[in-house]
Amino acid sequence: MPHIDELRLIARVARMYYEWDMRQSEIANQLDLSQATVSRLLNRSKEEGIIRISVNLPDGVYTELEETLVKKYGLRDAIVVDSLDDDEKLIQRDLGTAAAFYLESAIRPNEIIGISSWSATLLALVDALHPLPKKPGVKVVQILGGVGNPAVAAHASRLTSRMAQLVNGDAVYLPVAGILATEAARDVLMADEVTQQAVRLFDQVTTALVGIGALDPSPLLAQSGNIFSPQELNHLREKNAVGDILVRFFNIHGEPVETGLERRVISMNLDQLSKVNRAVGVAGGLRKYAGILGALRGHWINILVTDHFTAERLAKE
Repeated sequence: MPHIDELRLIARVARMYYEWDMRQSEIANQLDLSQATVSRLLNRSKEEGIIRISVNLPDGVYTELEETLVKKYGLRDAIVVDSLDDDEKLIQRDLGTAAAFYLESAIRPNEIIGISSWSATLLALVDALHPLPKKPGVKVVQILGGVGNPAVAAHASRLTSRMAQLVNGDAVYLPVAGILATEAARDVLMADEVTQQAVRLFDQVTTALVGIGALDPSPLLAQSGNIFSPQELNHLREKNAVGDILVRFFNIHGEPVETGLERRVISMNLDQLSKVNRAVGVAGGLRKYAGILGALRGHWINILVTDHFTAERLAKE
């Protein structure tokens, strides 16, 4: 057991450091100790129970829930966003804001950012993003065909062009539809050099930003025309598909659902996505829950940005 005089010195050093905000070098000079001794005494203050450190989380911060999701699903990171209601539009706005904040601190020189088209949540991300200082070699590439109904086509181009502008990077477009009528039509467009300029970058993407869809398409995706017919969706349902990323469908266990429809899609595939350094899935709400769960179980993403209602359900699975 430490001598009372040693405990007194430990307590004094701890008060000077933690209550008086003195630096270790200042404490060492005042008490005529070496800085190494001060550091050792501070460690002893914790061992002896003189100092007990606790973290008081602010309201709306869900650090423990984030840690649970990281461990449970093998994620690199999870960002759980406070939301006032389990309302899809409010959740889209809140998730977009949180994902924008994450992206602002994550971008590095020579970053190749892949972004999905036709996502209202990613559009909210771009709307919330602040202009960033220029870093060399940054590119923003569409990883899902961005051509669709002219009435909503501006959304897809805005996602890419506005993000490229905000991150001071070059935009690389994928100027084709996400879903083609036939495999032959897809093959023709895939052979085009303009298409290949984007497709060749898929394997070089360092950060991918994707939404996670339910089996029934979102209003924006439906308006774009990049959807399968009701009969084809029923076929996917019969094969137990629950959701998609980049119009690549999977079941509740995360296993790809292959029906032949995927051979009409022009987008990054799930295997490519799973190899991206930061594959960020931004999605929440009850309608997308099964799709989010399948995406996590399949390990198609390694970073999840979601609302706390959805996170709590995922933690209980």
